Amino acid sequence: MTSSGASSSFQPFDQARAMSAILAENWWAIALRGVFAILFALIAFFLPGATILSLVLFFSAYMLVDGVFGIVSGVRAARQGQRWGLLVLGGIVDILVGIIAFSWPGLTVLFFITLMGVWSLVTGVLMVIAAFKLHAEYGKGWLIFSGIVSVLFGIALLISPLIGAVVLTWWLGAYAMVFGISLIALAFKLRSRKTA
Repeated sequence: MTSSGASSSFQPFDQARAMSAILAENWWAIALRGVFAILFALIAFFLPGATILSLVLFFSAYMLVDGVFGIVSGVRAARQGQRWGLLVLGGIVDILVGIIAFSWPGLTVLFFITLMGVWSLVTGVLMVIAAFKLHAEYGKGWLIFSGIVSVLFGIALLISPLIGAVVLTWWLGAYAMVFGISLIALAFKLRSRKTA
C-alpha cells in the first residue's frame, strides 16, 4: 500500500518532467510562434488599416462558415423531427452578415467600433449608478472611477470611430508583441535546458 502511494505521488512529477522534455526538444516551434506574434505586432503597429481589414475579412469568413453549419444543423434537426426553424434562420442571418462584412469592410469596422462605443458608454453609466448604492468602504470610489473611464472611452469611440479602430489595433499589436517576446524568451530557456 505504501509503495502504490509513493508511485502515485511521483506520477505528476514524472509527467511534468516528460512534458518539459518534449517542450525542450521542440523549443524551435515555440520560438517560431513568438516570431510570428512579433511580425503580427509590427504589422498592427505600422499597417493598422491592413490589420483591421484582415480582421474584418476573417470575421466575414467565420460568419459564412458558421451560417453554413447552422443551416446544416437545421436540416439534420428537421430530418429527426426536431425544431429546425431557428437554426436555419440563424444560419441565413450569419451568411447575410458575412456577405455584408465581406462586401463593405469599412462599414463593418465602423459598425463594430460604434457598437463597442455604445456598449462602453452604457456599461459605464450603469457602473456609476450602481456605485451610488455601495458604501464607501466597499470600493464605491473605484467603481465610480471605472464607470467614468468606461464612459469616456465610449464617447471617444463614438466621436472618432476610425481613430478608435486604429487604437484598438495598436492594443492588439502590443499584446502580440509582449506575447511573442515572452514565447521567444521561453524558447531560449528551453533550448538551454535541452543542451544542458
